[in-house]
Amino acid sequence: MAVKLEDRPIDQVREECIDKLIVNYSHAIISQEAFERRLDEMMATTEHQVLLDLVADLPKEADKQYAEDKQSTFAPSATSADAAEDKIVSILSSNSRKGPWLVPKKLAIIDVLGSVELDFSQATFADTQVEIEVKSFLGSVSIAVPEDVAVVSRVTNILASSEEHAPPQPQHARHTIVVTGMSLIGSVDVSVKRSMRERWVDFANSMREAFGLERRT
Repeated sequence: MAVKLEDRPIDQVREECIDKLIVNYSHAIISQEAFERRLDEMMATTEHQVLLDLVADLPKEADKQYAEDKQSTFAPSATSADAAEDKIVSILSSNSRKGPWLVPKKLAIIDVLGSVELDFSQATFADTQVEIEVKSFLGSVSIAVPEDVAVVSRVTNILASSEEHAPPQPQHARHTIVVTGMSLIGSVDVSVKRSMRERWVDFANSMREAFGLERRT
């Protein structure tokens, strides 16, 4: 017996509908304007039926090849051992994690007279909650997250600054980053960098290119 539509996780239904939307856009069945308009409506709604209605007239379904392309784009491969704990040490130097990378369950940062940049916009999370422990002296730690990641800061600042430009609990948060530790005469900044909408649009355009169609900007 099938599960009632309204009882299914809304994020799961949304992603399935976005998949179908992208497949049809990549085959030039709908225009760029229609694709982006429907995508915006999908990202905004919290109603299951609205999501289904937005793709009801589209003929093509996501297939195995689409799933493989999506997996390679959104989920870089890594072993379970890589996903447990990790450490970044920055002493009189700069370190960064960006692009497709696997976020461990716990990440320790030691920053002395240096800088650390963490960009989660293309990252894959090993767990729904990630702890980042910061020990910073005269250093700077910059954290950039996509709009569907929640950030909770519990950093103790001593003659230091801490700025958060990301909402602590986004509407469709899939992951939570908890920042703990101490910053002495330094800075810890959190900001939203790349939205899920931007990631979906980039992926959709890459699918168009795969079918020999012009990439839209």
